Amino acid sequence: MRNQKHYIAIDKNEWRIILNALNALRNNLLVESRYTDAVDDVLIKVVNVPIKKFKIRITEV
Repeated sequence: MRNQKHYIAIDKNEWRIILNALNALRNNLLVESRYTDAVDDVLIKVVNVPIKKFKIRITEV
């Protein structure tokens, strides 16, 4: 369960919001002189995420 991967579908605006939130959290931790290692790791993963295009098919029941 430790190496389990999760995928989410987000657009560019949502991606930017995530980046800004992580950067703000990192800045707050730096001001408080706390460790930012965990936030740095997540930030690097979000920045380097590959873009995968896919189609969404809507069906009505």
